[in-house]
Amino acid sequence: MKGISCIITAAGKNRRMREDLHNKGMEIKHKLLLKINNEPILTTTVKKALETDLDECIIVLGHFMEDLYPSLDEINDSRLITIENPDVNVELSQTLLNGVLNVKYDYCLCLAGDQPTVTKKTMQNLIDQLFKSPEPENTVTILARGETGYLDSARGLGMPFACHSSLLEQYLQGEEDNLNPILRRMVADGVSLYGVKGQNELELININRYEDYLKVLRLLNEKK
Repeated sequence: MKGISCIITAAGKNRRMREDLHNKGMEIKHKLLLKINNEPILTTTVKKALETDLDECIIVLGHFMEDLYPSLDEINDSRLITIENPDVNVELSQTLLNGVLNVKYDYCLCLAGDQPTVTKKTMQNLIDQLFKSPEPENTVTILARGETGYLDSARGLGMPFACHSSLLEQYLQGEEDNLNPILRRMVADGVSLYGVKGQNELELININRYEDYLKVLRLLNEKK
């Protein structure tokens, strides 16, 4: 069925953030529950995604899912679906695959839960550029980290991106890896990779460590 499913991964171990908080003597909590503009990071990411032309939004939970569920309960949108990894001890590739196997629609916008600074405009641009491409079933549109347009390398690239769900399923089956090596295999096999220009430097920050979180807060404050 032609349409857009969004997959948001929120199943990681939170190891680096927990380690940082422990070393600083701070309260140990999930990074996706740290607040930006008085709202949990995960909630912010999901709400932005739901402001684009999505037909459904699937959140894939794993580690610490019981802590994350309350941050999603406040979002009242019939398109929102939460699923759980059957085995929480899997790599990102299998979390994405779990999402892909549960989508209803032909195309997927894939986001990480720890990317609340990706703008809704960039999310929509990823979708729009995919549909404008000559071969949308054999194309991945991705947030550029340097060069834009058609790329001959996936070096340094990751989420967010958009592509056909069958393409993603094909390359994720049987893989236990992070995303970048899978993107490199796609490019080697002739899949088109298109870098979409972002709106600002904030979009390129993944909040993995506490310093990443502080940097996002500082840059957001500077923009006010």
